[in-house]
Amino acid sequence: MTMQLTREQLLSAAGEYGTPVYIYHAERINEQYLRLTNAFKGTDSRFFYAAKALTNIHVLRYIREIGCNVDCSSINEARLALYAGFEPSNILYTSNNIAFEEIEEAKHLGIHINIDSISNLEKFGKKFGHTYPVGIRLRPNIMAGGNLKISTGHAASKFGVPLEDIEQVLRVQKETGLFIRTLHIHTGSEIKDVEVFAKGIEVLFEVAQHFPELEVIDLGGGFKVPYMPGEEGTDIEKLGKKVKEEFEEYERKYNRHLQVWFEPGKFLVSEAGYFITKVNVLKKAGNISFAGVDTGLNHFIRPMFYGAYHEIENISNPSGEPKLYNVVGNICETDTFAENRSLPEIREGDFLVFSNAGAYGFEMASNYNSRYRPAEVLFKNGLPQLIRRRETFEDLLSNQI
Repeated sequence: MTMQLTREQLLSAAGEYGTPVYIYHAERINEQYLRLTNAFKGTDSRFFYAAKALTNIHVLRYIREIGCNVDCSSINEARLALYAGFEPSNILYTSNNIAFEEIEEAKHLGIHINIDSISNLEKFGKKFGHTYPVGIRLRPNIMAGGNLKISTGHAASKFGVPLEDIEQVLRVQKETGLFIRTLHIHTGSEIKDVEVFAKGIEVLFEVAQHFPELEVIDLGGGFKVPYMPGEEGTDIEKLGKKVKEEFEEYERKYNRHLQVWFEPGKFLVSEAGYFITKVNVLKKAGNISFAGVDTGLNHFIRPMFYGAYHEIENISNPSGEPKLYNVVGNICETDTFAENRSLPEIREGDFLVFSNAGAYGFEMASNYNSRYRPAEVLFKNGLPQLIRRRETFEDLLSNQI
């Protein structure tokens, strides 16, 4: 049974910490992680939490406590991971279009590195040769996720080394003695079809023949999370079975063992997150009823940026008569969270909760309109803990000279 925080727990948190506020449920994160490890039990696999989804240091520490590794998209995320207590051997660094100096720092930190350009690969090989193993992020020319904003493996994507440039990679390897240990792809987000991952495996197995020192196939992340009612996510159990079959067949065929890595982010934390807002005003415009809340795209940009759907619940009047509302924010931009959404009657002062808010919610928040970023709270063992205080006016001024 899926773990969820109760309406009473959420209302209590809103009362204690104010709104808007992000709430995370630790045990739900662990439930997702256990689902992954159980699904891949028969496979030599490792999981690296994609920290870009949510980098709060308390969440990172919890991720470490439950036995998961961490994947970082910037050198600062890598520093945060070390600060949270991760061993360098459990940190993976995969960035794109960054200065070579950042890759050098990752090397000095002693963490796993994936490089996504011929240019930086060449620089790394010339400076470090065979002394430090690296991975190559390849662009597999696979369209996944159904949305160009979240698909990263298609032919027009900025991410990775194009497959058609593999000869250049081999040239660099030959000229510099580069130790290529990992082949990496990440085709995008919201991938429901297991066959997309199978296609990625097929691509990497074919390329693997060029790299005799290869130890790891990294399939990235992108597992689909259900957002809409009745929607289904990636069948993780089916994926685990498919991956096991593919890797066993490869080992039988080539007498060569490879480990498989995944980088789940949204899958681990999205459904563990709740975003609680308070209704400031109700407005009518013809036949449209607006419910204006005390937040906006500055705190929760996914609906505006990606067109993402999030379920909304009126937790302070759950049995009210259903009515249609446009739920909108308080920013001086069009920041509509939901249109013509049927919700129990909303009154000024009611608390609305956005579900699936654990990934890319607070992480993409800003101070636009000079609004304060909200507090974050972690429920663990049934008890709430403030893990980031709400900003104040002094925070707006703190870096200004």
